[in-house]
Amino acid sequence: METYRKYKEIVNYLIVGVLTTVVSLAVYYICVVTFLDPHRALQLQAANVISWIAAVTFAYFTNRRFVFESKNPNMLAEAGAFYAARLATLGMDMAVMFLMVTVGGINDKIAKLVVQVLVTVANYILSKLLVFRKK
Repeated sequence: METYRKYKEIVNYLIVGVLTTVVSLAVYYICVVTFLDPHRALQLQAANVISWIAAVTFAYFTNRRFVFESKNPNMLAEAGAFYAARLATLGMDMAVMFLMVTVGGINDKIAKLVVQVLVTVANYILSKLLVFRKK
């Protein structure tokens, strides 16, 4: 328990990150299996954006409550900063997906898993330094 308390924020972030990744991947896979074709560049990106919206909404509330334990009464401003930070990593996500899938010909599902790891690390850094920073 002492080790958990020492690394609580990082452990909780990783747990929430895994759950957020599950949300993102599930929504992405539902999109490409049911109504979007990942072999068409615009539809690939549409699936990516839809999965991003679902994942970021989930991530904001879980990070606020369980990871950073924010008490900020101005949730609107905080959520705005959170979405802005996530927009930056969405751009990274979309660029890497384009390079790996459209340019590199890598399987979209494998590329999506790789991208999720990169995005998770970048999101923690941005959340810690910009969104939920302690005063």
